Amino acid sequence: MRGFPVPDPTHVQRRDFLLATAMAAVLAGRGGHAFAATAAAARPFDADTVPALARAAAAAAYQLPPQTLPASLGALGYDGYRDLRYRGDRALWAGRGVPYTAQFFHRGFLFPQRVDMYEVTDGEAAAIAFSPDLFDYGRQAPVDADEDFGFAGFRLHVAGGGRADGDELCAFLGASYFRAVAQGLAYGLSARGLALGTGDPGPEEFPVFRAFWLERPPAGSPSTVVHALLDSPSVAGAYRFVITADGPRTRIEVDARLYPRVELRAVGIAPLTSMFAFDASDRVGVDDYRPAVHDSDGLALWTGSGEQVWRALANPSTLQVSGLQDRDPRGFGLMQRKRDFEDFLDAEADYERRPSLWVEPRDGWGEGEVHLVEIPTADEFHDNIVAAWRPAQPLAAGRESRWRYVLHWEAMHSWDPALALVSATRAGAAFEEGVRLFVLDWQGGALDALDAATAPELELSASAGEVRNVVVQRNPEDGRWRSSFELVPGTASTIELRARLHAGGRALGETWLYRWTA
Repeated sequence: MRGFPVPDPTHVQRRDFLLATAMAAVLAGRGGHAFAATAAAARPFDADTVPALARAAAAAAYQLPPQTLPASLGALGYDGYRDLRYRGDRALWAGRGVPYTAQFFHRGFLFPQRVDMYEVTDGEAAAIAFSPDLFDYGRQAPVDADEDFGFAGFRLHVAGGGRADGDELCAFLGASYFRAVAQGLAYGLSARGLALGTGDPGPEEFPVFRAFWLERPPAGSPSTVVHALLDSPSVAGAYRFVITADGPRTRIEVDARLYPRVELRAVGIAPLTSMFAFDASDRVGVDDYRPAVHDSDGLALWTGSGEQVWRALANPSTLQVSGLQDRDPRGFGLMQRKRDFEDFLDAEADYERRPSLWVEPRDGWGEGEVHLVEIPTADEFHDNIVAAWRPAQPLAAGRESRWRYVLHWEAMHSWDPALALVSATRAGAAFEEGVRLFVLDWQGGALDALDAATAPELELSASAGEVRNVVVQRNPEDGRWRSSFELVPGTASTIELRARLHAGGRALGETWLYRWTA
């Protein structure tokens, strides 16, 4: 099983903060906390506390203090780190009659940075104290009980609210990464607080969440609220997450306030990170018993004009960056449409149980693009797909930039129910050398209501090369519609393909996109 994606550690250092008063300037200090060096007393907390901290941080020069970990923890491997297990009976809010409980991650392995944790109750925030007694260390030696060691992150569990008691809901661990599960599904792709320079020349910058404030949820509340302070050399930010176990899905409402130190030209809002190794759409050079391996198989986009787009993912031989231009998108996400064990035949990884993640903007986001990065990978253990909204205009230094959106973690997200979905993209060699055969399966929507006398047509285009032998027909095995065509690349090394089913000028299915590379 893959762990959390871990960015370049030179970009995931932690700067400690010392706040002389609850709303004063942020200063770097040894062992400092966001409220006080000792953090023994509770401090007033309201909706402007974390934004004030972020503004103060952005007004100061970014500093990188040294990271200190005992050698034994820094040398831990994956299995050794898993020995450091939080004791469930010591969970925050356990036995308090509230719908959620919190547990914390130990520092060590790939997570050396300290992340300060606070509990907010009745308008006051108090530090959550670290103690080795909170953990079962297994085969590992406990840390010094007298050291204020701190935590690496946290996770929430559902103690009620319609799910089985104790179900894990979400986890925040590593840089600004976080993941959630939906009912009946497992962990899969990740979200991030912010992406900077993803897919661009030069090193990518990875902002980190330095501190979290967990509001104690009232009894009977459907949601719990978490605040986070984000920081990096280029930007500081204040985040507010409203997290809800919403029936079969998990919903996280995000309110992000960014305070750039410098002008941000390559910023990714609501970034999603996933893995795509291979599928029937891209099996060149694959020698594997399984028919597919991926956390997500496509990028979905619901444009501001109402077009529903499906961009099949690929594992390219060279880095590929795509920009799907739009204005005020209604939503986008990385989807996992395959839901049967037979789609993957992997009894351990359970790829059919990986969630889809849909981003729903709450405000008009203006001009920009859904920025898609596809990175070559030779295995299934490293995330190689990133999708985020990249605004057309840079974010100005010294000025607040606010982004509100909702993350929906679920099995399937529906847009226009009248449109058929692309249920499968298949590609392989045609009979003629150098020619590729594409087969698309369509499912649902208006196709199910077509009368016997109406046959859909495939509207098809290619940016280069030649497409030929276009066929649309019912699959006699399941009665669903299938389209196929041949691509003759010629001398082209990259070709953008676009297809859509229609009848009498009326769209019957979503718009299918695919980037073919030599």
